[in-house]
Amino acid sequence: MSSATATSSERASQLSAPRPLGDRIFSIAAAAAGLLVLVILVLIALSTGNEARPWFEAEGESIRRIELIAWNAYEKGRKAPLTRKAGPEFADPNYELSVEWIEARDRLREAERRQKLPATPSRVLVVCGSPRNDGTCPGEISKTFRMSQLALEVFKAAGIEGDFLDLSLLTSEYGRRIHPCKGCVSTAMPLCHWPCSCYPNHSLDQVNDWMNEIYERWVSAHGVLLLTPVHWYQATSVMKLMIDRLVCADGGNPDPTSTGGKKPEMAKALELKGWDYPKHLAGRAYGVVVHGDVAGVESVRRSLTDWLDWMGLIDAGATARLDRYLGYYEPYASSHEALDGAQALQEEVRNVARALVNAVKELREGSLSAPDRPLKHPRPK
Repeated sequence: MSSATATSSERASQLSAPRPLGDRIFSIAAAAAGLLVLVILVLIALSTGNEARPWFEAEGESIRRIELIAWNAYEKGRKAPLTRKAGPEFADPNYELSVEWIEARDRLREAERRQKLPATPSRVLVVCGSPRNDGTCPGEISKTFRMSQLALEVFKAAGIEGDFLDLSLLTSEYGRRIHPCKGCVSTAMPLCHWPCSCYPNHSLDQVNDWMNEIYERWVSAHGVLLLTPVHWYQATSVMKLMIDRLVCADGGNPDPTSTGGKKPEMAKALELKGWDYPKHLAGRAYGVVVHGDVAGVESVRRSLTDWLDWMGLIDAGATARLDRYLGYYEPYASSHEALDGAQALQEEVRNVARALVNAVKELREGSLSAPDRPLKHPRPK
């Protein structure tokens, strides 16, 4: 039923339904800002005209209460306006923990639970690392996007769910963003929380962060396929934003209360006491496709596979670690035509996906070989 024909009882039900968390936080922030503006206007009026003073002096106590409410909302609710006591599962049950962080953590736990169920369909996360698409100024889709579609076709034919993560949306979709990693891990590993607690930060307008959704999609996957072009001898900026923010998946602290939120001294003491550097994404299979036109494909492929190995993921074999040149030293303007003619490269991309299909099947059967899995690393970090 459309909103134009909805009954009054239905409209009342819609109005009484709980509002999304983001809406509630925005309302709190707007109310705090409004109160501050009101206090400022009152102070201006008191300082600019004696004729207005009696009107305000009569409500002096009310003004002082509003001022206190506004200041407390500004000072104490800046980063996370909505909090609740952490509860008995945390090191400090009375710590006021961000409701947004708790909800993100709960989604990751549920995703992990589903991922481990034998009845859950196998899933591969396909990450398109090109920032280029036809929805903004480049004016056309990327070659990486086309290669991603080749892989997705293989997964579909094999009965595996392909979850397509198109990082180019960061360049073309209003409000879509991944905020940069702040490097908390370099202060102390336990200061880096899983999932990331640096964002959202409402006081700095660091909101609408995509990473909580991306964390959930990584956790939900049994395999991951990364595809990226080479930009200046490195992976793309959009890919690097995601990679840096995944640092919390490698050793991240699942209990922000154990560090009093973001208190460096507590985090350092906790790490020096002995930290186990938990690998939250370990055991998933992976493949990598890197393509370039002049230089850098080998070093980018190596950096990506080294990173995934470090995170505890398992490669799907040598075939699944692909780096190739496309249109070598040829004009950019004809690069899509070069891909059209590169039938061997297209088949190699499909083979990366096929290898990952086999790896995921073996992984779920418990037969995927990872000879070093039971070994204890003498220098974990």
